[in-house]
Amino acid sequence: MSTQGRYHRLSMVSTRRIRDFLGLQPGMVGLLGMVILVGMGERLAERFLPVYLIALGGSAISVGLLNGLDNLLSALYSFPGGYLSDRLGVKRALLVFNLMAMAGFVVVILVPVWQAVIAGSVLFLSWTAISLPATMSLVAQVLPKTKRTMGVTMHSLVRRFPMAAGPIVGGLFIDAWGERTGVRLAFVSALAMAGLALVLQQVLIPKDRAAATPGVREPAAHPFRMLRQMPAALRQLLVADILVRFCEQIPYAFVVIWCMKTVANPVSGTQFGALTAIEMATAVLIYIPVAWLADRTTKKPWVVVTFGFFTLFPVVLYFCHSFGWLAVAFVLRGLKEFGEPTRKALILDLAPEGRQAATFGTYYLARDSMVSLAAFGGAFLWQLGPAVNLGVAFACGLAGTLWFALRGRDLGRSALASAPRE
Repeated sequence: MSTQGRYHRLSMVSTRRIRDFLGLQPGMVGLLGMVILVGMGERLAERFLPVYLIALGGSAISVGLLNGLDNLLSALYSFPGGYLSDRLGVKRALLVFNLMAMAGFVVVILVPVWQAVIAGSVLFLSWTAISLPATMSLVAQVLPKTKRTMGVTMHSLVRRFPMAAGPIVGGLFIDAWGERTGVRLAFVSALAMAGLALVLQQVLIPKDRAAATPGVREPAAHPFRMLRQMPAALRQLLVADILVRFCEQIPYAFVVIWCMKTVANPVSGTQFGALTAIEMATAVLIYIPVAWLADRTTKKPWVVVTFGFFTLFPVVLYFCHSFGWLAVAFVLRGLKEFGEPTRKALILDLAPEGRQAATFGTYYLARDSMVSLAAFGGAFLWQLGPAVNLGVAFACGLAGTLWFALRGRDLGRSALASAPRE
């Protein structure tokens, strides 16, 4: 064999090993391509909707309505998204969800009235929430259990690219064509990218499994019934997750106020943007190494450590009063992503086979509905003082972390050892 032939063969072997290591099966490639394209369109246009509403004559009330809808729909869409995914199959469910988002884009493009924008946003605002159970179910279908954490990690990692690039491109649209025309053109681009994503997912995502898996009950059409059918180990994770998300959401809206208004040496808007970039960079750097380790060990320890990082952030933030120390706090905030993909993979592992999407959707409906209360409660706690707000957040996080450390479960090493490897 010639030197060129050996080099080509080694290159192909290396490429295959990298692909196998990252879990990049054709179905996963289709999923990740969809996440990039639809996510880019979503961030390109959606982030500037408040500006567009004001430009169309809407008031601050319309902006508040938009934000309220986003939070409400994120919770409410999770269950039907999971239920439809298990009933229709992932491929057809994603087709429906993409067409739904595209219909919303069309309404915003064709009817430049703020009321129509609100109506159209109902169709696309929470695309991530309604499609997440389907995407997680697809990860469970195309990858073995020993690669699920890596698959969820790749999904989480890839999502960060449109989150970073979308607002930049959308801002360029507004700078070039103004607020009204620029945002409408951004939605035209979002529509085109969603259409391309639709084609990509239909070509690369494997054929749907049968809607009913032998020996597995149909997913219940009622979320409370699904909650009762949820395995006990998954309910323990849900309780801990709700408490930890209270820790995150109680101070969430006030972190920027603390950094820019409250601390002894307030930071500027640009510096706060830099702190956010530090958080994102920390998350990106730890995703793949942690996923590789978590797929080779039990998942519970990684989730416990993650909950610990959530818990520590508010108390560390309280003692940070300058940019340098705030940067340390935001590194800690980025570390809360330490085992987030692992937690999602654990949900898939603990969910009944054949009902992963419906179980995932029910889990997020229950969690986000409860946690939405924390956003409201955080405002009242902040009025009592930042120390009260951050202290209560820390207490909630500590309770959730201890709950899962003492009562949480995962599949264990024996289940991992019996799972097929690539």
